[in-house]
Amino acid sequence: RYAILSHRWAVEVCYEELTGLPRMEARMRDQVRQRDGYRKIIDSCKQAMKDGYEWLWIDTCCIDKRSSAELSEAINSMYRWYQNAQVCYAYLNDVDELDFPTKRDHSKFDKSNGWPEWFMRGWTLQELIAPKQVQFFNRDWVPIRNKRRLAPVLKEITGIPCKVLRDGLAAKHLSIAQIMSWAATRKTTRVEDRAYSLMGLFGINMPMLYGEGKKAFQRLQLEIIRASSDHSIFAW
Repeated sequence: RYAILSHRWAVEVCYEELTGLPRMEARMRDQVRQRDGYRKIIDSCKQAMKDGYEWLWIDTCCIDKRSSAELSEAINSMYRWYQNAQVCYAYLNDVDELDFPTKRDHSKFDKSNGWPEWFMRGWTLQELIAPKQVQFFNRDWVPIRNKRRLAPVLKEITGIPCKVLRDGLAAKHLSIAQIMSWAATRKTTRVEDRAYSLMGLFGINMPMLYGEGKKAFQRLQLEIIRASSDHSIFAW
């Protein structure tokens, strides 16, 4: 049993830094602890302990990205890890209200189509769909409702059917084009992650080749074609 975190990356603390904290000189250790990413680790751990979980998984500090093999395994396993978590904490760092924003607000979220930026990122698509439970939190770690209760609003934001939000991908017959459409307006920092972040949604595994650029999406399409007879993929 474990909880898992979904969040928008900022200035984070990586695996090497977190495991190396006890050996750091005091000045460097203080600098790490002052980062928003460190505070996020502490607060999410507090929430997991409050909810009775002994384990919490966070992508920023639980993957040793110095190892290409470990990184590749993690990315290929990511969907399953989110799916098997008892709960996913979705941390919305740009929401300071005490309730989930149910109406589009371009003045507040001007860079993300009027909604919290979490909904515009590539990786958070699978992090919304895969877990059975998703609990949203605002900037101060106040709970602001969960995925099941928010399904109608989340459908408006993401285009994902309520049945899929409540019961997962297996609950509804979906075309490849439909799943692809949910990711169409989302952004990733690395070009390759536009493809890698979709692998779990299509049940695809393939090696990571950072540096290949847009070829990653072509490889994803080829793998999907090999595994499926759904021709709607050619719309993409």
